[in-house]
Amino acid sequence: MSDQPIPEISPDTLAKLEALLFVASGAVQPAQLASALEITPREVEKGLEQLETLYAQPEHGRGLRLQRHFGRVQLTTAPEMAIIIERFLGLDATSRLSRAALEALAIIAYQQPVTRPEIDAVRGVNSDGVLKSLLSKGLVQEVGRAERPGRPILYSTTADFLQHFGLNSLTELPPLALETPGEAPSILKE
Repeated sequence: MSDQPIPEISPDTLAKLEALLFVASGAVQPAQLASALEITPREVEKGLEQLETLYAQPEHGRGLRLQRHFGRVQLTTAPEMAIIIERFLGLDATSRLSRAALEALAIIAYQQPVTRPEIDAVRGVNSDGVLKSLLSKGLVQEVGRAERPGRPILYSTTADFLQHFGLNSLTELPPLALETPGEAPSILKE
């Protein structure tokens, strides 16, 4: 493998990459895109970087974003378009999350994968109901079981979590610095 930098991706290849992301039913692995386009995964990553840069330029006023989650990528609408999209689709305004839900969600986002007993230990109360609510809203998911007695379920956030809070990836979460115990980070406040 060469250490030479990958040249800019051609506009034609970039358009094909964007089209594949548009028609994908959900988040896809970059390797899937590389296979479909018959290019290397490094070239796909370079193209994804170019698309991210293009979508992030405020002077172009783009309504799309690239969202990354657990090694997958997805084309999504920009968070600032939520109100107009909800109105167009005839959806009710996005439902608010309770303080308890925000607390549990913050714990999961920063400590994932995490078990319910670990969430309970941080919150100081039982989180069964809150977890059921977050699971039903699609903001968290079960990702396996811990390798310890009782084999408790492990929870992590979903791509819908990122979309709900207008994040492109978990790396955009602000540094964890809580002023008040049990307070959700500002990014998770609604």
